[in-house]
Amino acid sequence: MKLLHSGVGVASDAPYLPARADEVAWGVLPNADSRPVLRVPSGGAVRFDTISHEGLLVDQGSDPRAFFGAAGIGPDHILDDALALLDSGRRHRPDIAGPHVVTGPVAVSGARPGDVLEVEVLELTRRAPYGVISNRHGRGALPGEMPIPPRGLPPGAPVPPVCLVAHTEGGIGVLPVGDGRRIRFPLRPFLGIMGVAPATDGPVHSVPPGRHGGNLDIRHLGVGARLFLPVQVPDALFYVGDPHFAQGDGEVALTAFEAPLRALLRLTVHADDAICRTARALSAPWGSTDELHVIAGLDPDLGAALRAATRNAVAFLRERYALPAQVALAYLSAAGDFAISQVVDQVVGVHCCLRRVDLLGLAPTTTLGDGLPQVVFPDHGPSDG
Repeated sequence: MKLLHSGVGVASDAPYLPARADEVAWGVLPNADSRPVLRVPSGGAVRFDTISHEGLLVDQGSDPRAFFGAAGIGPDHILDDALALLDSGRRHRPDIAGPHVVTGPVAVSGARPGDVLEVEVLELTRRAPYGVISNRHGRGALPGEMPIPPRGLPPGAPVPPVCLVAHTEGGIGVLPVGDGRRIRFPLRPFLGIMGVAPATDGPVHSVPPGRHGGNLDIRHLGVGARLFLPVQVPDALFYVGDPHFAQGDGEVALTAFEAPLRALLRLTVHADDAICRTARALSAPWGSTDELHVIAGLDPDLGAALRAATRNAVAFLRERYALPAQVALAYLSAAGDFAISQVVDQVVGVHCCLRRVDLLGLAPTTTLGDGLPQVVFPDHGPSDG
């Protein structure tokens, strides 16, 4: 495939936000004082370019030409905006910030604290035919075991990261084993970071997710999905980053198949009581797909994150379907699927998947323009998600 350099092959059907070196954030998220780089009306779509941080980081040499060159990828096969970011003199500061390169923020006119921003994922296009899967010492699900220290490493010396370059073949990911064999797996692109600015003027580290969204790393949020984010500052100040070509639940190594995407997203502000009441009842954002409601729980402790996801799922079923708590919990135990989103982002994520078809008969329904059945409360208007 051809590289999608900045500005190349961009359709004219929506405003386009490239990942310019002087506009992206590196390792921090927008906050209440951030200035938007683009403004759109509610219901408008934006096409974003995203940069993967892998290959740019200090422990990878801060030189993507050398890093990818060692894997046989020449400088003419590296995205121009990734090179421009390094050539601008900016460097990652792992002592004070996360690794992620963040595009935005975008102001959504009319959004106010207490509203809900719906992010609909319309398109995700791969910008390059390769990416990176990394494991770093002290991180991931096996922080004291992996990576395995190389022989002859002096006591107390830092263990080098293991960063494997994977490739794509059509809709398939290919991971070389190192002895001529290859592991093949399906691609399922999504954006690990989608969020709104938190209501603070302090720096916001890009790694831990929260009620603002951010680094949720929920693999279900691909094309066709919708993410619902409680607005915390005027105009929402929406941003994206951490693009993935694929990820397994848990993301146990530390990163998944990290690689750059171009994303077309529709941003819609909701101020109706039903959806805002749901947002107030939950401690984390939630999402939906054609088949599922996806309810998140977040906490530094895995058990607490599971409990948070359970409480949020009970609250969601109460607010959206008027289920008593004891009935909701029984249904979750019989049919709700709880999975670990990720265990690597300081704040652990657990998500609960609820089949939408199970719940269709519990309230009157209508059909929106996308053909998806939506729940309608008898005493409120149509609700989304």
